[in-house]
Amino acid sequence: GGKAIPPYIDKIEDITSDAEFVLLVEKEAAYMRLAEDRFYHRYPCIVITAKGQPDVATRMFLSRLTSELQIPVLCLVDADPYGLKILSVYMSGSKNMSYDSASLTTPDIKWLGLRPSDLDKYDLPEQCRLDMTENDIKTGKELLKEDFIAKNPEWTKELEIMVKTKKKAEIQALSSFGFQYITEEYLPRKIKEGDWL
Repeated sequence: GGKAIPPYIDKIEDITSDAEFVLLVEKEAAYMRLAEDRFYHRYPCIVITAKGQPDVATRMFLSRLTSELQIPVLCLVDADPYGLKILSVYMSGSKNMSYDSASLTTPDIKWLGLRPSDLDKYDLPEQCRLDMTENDIKTGKELLKEDFIAKNPEWTKELEIMVKTKKKAEIQALSSFGFQYITEEYLPRKIKEGDWL
């Protein structure tokens, strides 16, 4: 389990937790895998998903959590330009909502995975590496010009790998190694090695 994030975040008082970090997950399927495997018992964390596109309540809740608990946020998104766009909305707000306030943003999110370099590092099978469309490549090149990428050389390097190889992968590609690979191997190794950017 889990609970839905309510729309009245401002009415929540006294947020406390023994969590050591927040694990922000793009996809609901990955979230469900983490919940079913009780990942948060082995690694004290708060697991959050907006089931794709970040909604206002999730963004506000994430901002409140990090502000009040003073714990890092590690993010797990698809290794594609849209995973990074989702990450950018959490970090700096939506371009469509120019009135986004500080209560809706969490600037210091760490990119845990799935990263383009992970495709080789974890020997992801070729059938799990998807060809990027022309639109994906265009979006990737545009993202290289965005501040949130440009100010982080390691993120720039990852995005350059993606655009150069013209390959992308979804989080669920990790299940090609077994349905619990993400919770038993991938995330534990990432966390143990401190492998986030």
